[in-house]
Amino acid sequence: MGRSSKAQSEVNRAHLVDVACALFAEHGYDAVGLKEVAAAAGQTRGAVYHHFGSKRGLFSAALAQVQGSVAEAVEAAAVAETDPWDGLVAGCHAFLDAAASDGARRVMLVDGPAVLGWQEWRDGDAASSRRLLEEGLRELGTRGDVAPDEVAALTILLSGAMNETALWLAQEGRAVRAAAHAALDRVLSGLRRG
Repeated sequence: MGRSSKAQSEVNRAHLVDVACALFAEHGYDAVGLKEVAAAAGQTRGAVYHHFGSKRGLFSAALAQVQGSVAEAVEAAAVAETDPWDGLVAGCHAFLDAAASDGARRVMLVDGPAVLGWQEWRDGDAASSRRLLEEGLRELGTRGDVAPDEVAALTILLSGAMNETALWLAQEGRAVRAAAHAALDRVLSGLRRG
């Protein structure tokens, strides 16, 4: 495959993932067929199969993109703060909002574990937002802000709690947003030593 053909193939693949993300987010995995994705992307079903092998393969790529987008929002919020503790707090709040968004909730929190299975979903989570959470907690452990020997447990505990809270936020809407963020602040402040 020539350089321009390979570049065009990458563009086509990325476009398919973008379209799939939007369709899976709006309609859910079960309601979206490869024919609909291909048509919406202006490509053939053969192109979808070429790039992803199956609907599950396409969904896996869409989920990875959504998880990556959420992780980018978390990282942007965290690095905007100069103090590492404030960065952790800002990143956690950004996670709640990004994961509960219309574009992420169904793909990342509802269909992701159901379609790919718990372990594969957890592996993707661990490589994206949970990795950032662990890095932030590890830095805080080094500084003495959290117990260093509890970093692994705190990572799992906070990650699980925030995933559930994001799902709750997405289901209940803006009416519970303030309560969810206030509760997150109380939980996080309780972790800080001194």
